[in-house]
Amino acid sequence: MSHPCYWHDSLPAPPVRYPSLSSDLDADVAIVGAGFTGLWSAYYLNQLAPSLKIVVLEAERLGFGASGRNGGWLLGSMAGLDRYIDHWPEHQRRGVCDLLCHNVDDIGSVLAREGIDADYHKGGAVYVAARYKAQERVQREYLEHLHHIGFREADCKWLSPEAMDRIARFRDQRGGILQRQVATFHPMKLLQGLAARLAERGIEIVEQSPVEAIEPGIVRTAMGRVRARHIIAATEGYTRHLGLKRRILPIESMLIATEPLDEAQWGEIGLNARHAFGDASRLVTYGQRSRDNRLIFGAQGYYHFGGPPRQSFEITDRHMRMRQGLLKALFPGLGDVRVTHGWGGTLGLSRHFRPHVIRDAATGIATAGGYAGEGAAMAHIMGQTLAELITEQGSKRTAMPWVHANARHEDILKRWEIEPFRWLSAQAVAASYGLEESLMQRDMNVPGLSPALNAVNNAVSRMVE
Repeated sequence: MSHPCYWHDSLPAPPVRYPSLSSDLDADVAIVGAGFTGLWSAYYLNQLAPSLKIVVLEAERLGFGASGRNGGWLLGSMAGLDRYIDHWPEHQRRGVCDLLCHNVDDIGSVLAREGIDADYHKGGAVYVAARYKAQERVQREYLEHLHHIGFREADCKWLSPEAMDRIARFRDQRGGILQRQVATFHPMKLLQGLAARLAERGIEIVEQSPVEAIEPGIVRTAMGRVRARHIIAATEGYTRHLGLKRRILPIESMLIATEPLDEAQWGEIGLNARHAFGDASRLVTYGQRSRDNRLIFGAQGYYHFGGPPRQSFEITDRHMRMRQGLLKALFPGLGDVRVTHGWGGTLGLSRHFRPHVIRDAATGIATAGGYAGEGAAMAHIMGQTLAELITEQGSKRTAMPWVHANARHEDILKRWEIEPFRWLSAQAVAASYGLEESLMQRDMNVPGLSPALNAVNNAVSRMVE
């Protein structure tokens, strides 16, 4: 039985198709990848320098990569942020966190200004301590970490069990974190709407035109070349150019969507204000209530030997059942509900476990990525940054510590270890996470083992938060 990707299946009209590259082209800027990073880069380049000729090349179709397969969260934070700013003075850390928080509002403002209906809803997110009591300690430590980095109490605060109950009725919950600067949205509606605005302004989008090589001044495909002074590689977890295969690790993420729930079912669950939600499980849960009243829910990523990026959208029945079981474990009032959609995609993880913007001024080649699963919002700010770097307009964004305005990607991005060491490490982490999760669910504290697992797993988790 086919279980399609909900974001693609729920578009109100068939997606607009763009032609393939049919001949050589000359442009000022060539962008490889028509996902969030690529389209936002094109949007802000056009805003800053409308006279630029911009070409966006997509190997498949709009939304084929991670941008069309994610969980529909816009987070006002960044994976690995503490490794950039932990040593900074408090007022500087606060400034960076404020920039990331405001980014969520900035996206909403652009969508409103451009008339793009992408189901944008800023309801915040709750990170609940639920299902087993050890989660309360984990969430309280995480909140302390957020405040230490520089997030304000108004943006990240603790909710009592009574306050959490007013938001949603999770199993055995003990309170949790409210993160105010989080919005949910429909990824494919955003991509389709943004691409339409770009096309209206003369930006050329070509689909089904896989890039074979990127060289200074030239993007090569089987159908023709695009000659451009500036080139942006915006393919993140699907990157195979510029020698980045060993530098951006593809990790899979998988999600499900239920049938629309009725009023009685929502009465048992809550989420009336459509908060995004997740718990403190090592399985990395994340969910939302969609505008058409479905539960959309994802958990845990996987690494496959050799790191091939996921091409198929569909996931196995086993992976769907695992996520459905976790969803029912979170919401005891859910009852039997049919899962109608299941899909997976590939996110990108850099060896230093934090995102980046890199531009080599000598070659004119730039790239951004390493979002570690938090790219929907980060791609917006990175696209702005790339546009500002190319048009040589400095801003608070171009001054951020993840921006390398004149550097080679091979000097910034470390190589991952060769196989089989990458795969073995991923299996060891998954096993360690699984064992600790099992012990916590059973409320078991094994002397020596439990604290050791917790310390190791905390260290690993912090790397990609």
